This record gives sequence, structure tokens and C-alpha cells, in this order.
Amino acid sequence: MVTHRGFGSGAPVTLVGHGLGATPGEARLPTSGLPGTRVVVTLPSHGDAPDAPEGYWNYRRIAADLRAVARETGATRAIGVSLTAGALLALLADEPDAFDRVALLLPAVLDEPRRVLDREEAITAVGGPPDYRAERRRAFARLDGALAELPGQVAVPDRAALARVTAPVLVIGATRDPLHPEDVAKQVAAAFPNGRLELVPSWATHRGDVRGWLSDFLRG
Repeated sequence: MVTHRGFGSGAPVTLVGHGLGATPGEARLPTSGLPGTRVVVTLPSHGDAPDAPEGYWNYRRIAADLRAVARETGATRAIGVSLTAGALLALLADEPDAFDRVALLLPAVLDEPRRVLDREEAITAVGGPPDYRAERRRAFARLDGALAELPGQVAVPDRAALARVTAPVLVIGATRDPLHPEDVAKQVAAAFPNGRLELVPSWATHRGDVRGWLSDFLRG
């Protein structure tokens, strides 16, 4: 169902998932400067991947797709952004030892549903220049199913399940992002025994900080 592409070579192998509506360029952003092989996943209805079938947009189903790619590629580390951060939470709740290190960027949901978003808000809330908004508008033209199916869902039914994850987990949240509440990032980091929280005002304006934290964290 998902497609993936590798960048770099050697160990470690890091699985990289993107957020809802991400363009191919956005999906690769978290890989900048990382060691080893980066396996960038493309979810259905994104980039050149086929459209998602009806009923696809479920955190556990996306988690299963991510786990399948990790097994195929030998990924021992994982990065999830927004939607795929939620899917990695679902994966870790079921399989606490799936990865050696995990980074969760801009998590939007834990065990309480996020508020409903309409397409226009999802496109414009993140800001950016007109060309970027036009790209997002084209991307979200294929994502009405996701916008209809994801509200009301949670990543995990009970955050207590994440207490079994012993791997280090880096959570990066934002204090001025209307789509990704700061409180959710704090709750996600606190749910892990070895969770670490970093906050920036906005990922768009502090990408250098985010890249530095990711690189240091994944280098161990």
C-alpha cells in the first residue's frame, strides 16, 4: 500500500514517515544530515503513490504499513511526523521493542481525539508563501477521505501501554502551531520512560534546531 525510497547507505537504517498532505520534498526534510540509510515512506494519496482505498485512514493500519517497510528494509530507527508520529505511537503500543530509537515530530494526537479540521484550515494554518500553499492545495485535493476518517480517532487507546517502551524517544513539538498542540507533545514525551521533549515556536522557522536535535539523537 505504501511506497518507499532509500537515500544514503550503510547502517543505521532509519524509517522516515511524513505528515498528512506532505509533498515529496517535505517528506525528505527530516533526513537531512542523518547518518546511514534513510528510508522515506510515501503514504497512499501522496506524491506518486496510488490513491488510498476507502477506509484506509486509520492509525493502526498505517502503523502496520510502516512496520512492514521497516522489516523489509531492516530499519532499526524511526522518525514520524504528525500523522506518522501517531502511527508510530500505535505501533509502539503493540510492539514496544520495534525500534532502537524513535523520533516523533509534531505529534497531534495521543489517547484523546483531535478536533475536526476542514480542508481549507489544513491547507492554510501552517502558513508559508503562496507557492507552498498552492502545493498543499494540490496535495489535499486527494485527501478528503483522510480528513473525513481521522477525526474522532486516537493513536493509542491508553497511553499507559507506552510505558513498556524502553528505547529513547525524542519528541519535538511546537508552541505556535495550531494543528499540533504543545500539550500533546508534552503528554507524548511524558508517556515514555526514556522520553525527551524539545519545543520550538514553529518547525518552519526553526528547521536548523530540529535537524541538529535529530542528528545528535540518532547518532546516539
